[in-house]
Amino acid sequence: MTTRITTRFAALKAKKQAAMVAFITAGDPDLATSAKLLAGLPAAGADIIELSVPFSDPMADGPTIQLANLRAFKAGISMGKVLDMVRGFRKTDADTPLVLMGYYNPIYAYGVEKFLKDAKESGVDGLIVVDLPPEEDAELCDPAKKHGLNFIRLVTPTTDAERLPAVLKSASGFLYYVSITGITGTRAADMGDVGTAVAELRRHTDLPIAVGFGISTPAQAAKVAAVADGAIVGSAIVNRIAANLDENGNAKAGLVADVLGFVSDLANAAHAGKV
Repeated sequence: MTTRITTRFAALKAKKQAAMVAFITAGDPDLATSAKLLAGLPAAGADIIELSVPFSDPMADGPTIQLANLRAFKAGISMGKVLDMVRGFRKTDADTPLVLMGYYNPIYAYGVEKFLKDAKESGVDGLIVVDLPPEEDAELCDPAKKHGLNFIRLVTPTTDAERLPAVLKSASGFLYYVSITGITGTRAADMGDVGTAVAELRRHTDLPIAVGFGISTPAQAAKVAAVADGAIVGSAIVNRIAANLDENGNAKAGLVADVLGFVSDLANAAHAGKV
């Protein structure tokens, strides 16, 4: 299945570059600012965008992204508004891959078939649903593929050789390697361990491998890019958003420019990191 995701990774591979995958939470810190950030990410160097669908109990996410979810809910975000945000993005960008990241409950509440239809129509390219294991593929993964959406699977340091084939069987688009155990935004990745893990995964799959969790600086992004096909940065970007809020939680005037400048630094490092 050819999608914007597979096309983008192929183009980057031809240039011997790794992807910069930028994560933001839809609706954070407010709907208008979030839409401006989303629109500006490609020009800042983001090759793939991971747009988080806020959820009240994000078990894989640390305090940084939990607070982003709360800000988004306060701003009035909903699944319908997330998809509207994607539609708005696609009016000016037809090429940049966009992945929705989240949890199954909001999708189930929206209605699985309606969600997949609307997601595809709005311009979504793939899904990361962290609380649906391969044993539940019939719930969402298989239908998503029928709608032409990539289903990105997560592999962690605790995924053993016995478990890996089940994870890889349904994966498409790229493989998301979680570089640390635990939740997002809590500690840095060990680059030696990352290199070893990516090399091992390459023995089992031809999918591009992007590494996330524990990457917060351009230097770390460059080191990941040297061994993987993509560097995913989330909490550090969300922290940058939070640092540009006033005492009332409202966006300061320079928020968008500052955050996109940080993304540009990350992207430049990631693109230069390939050996």
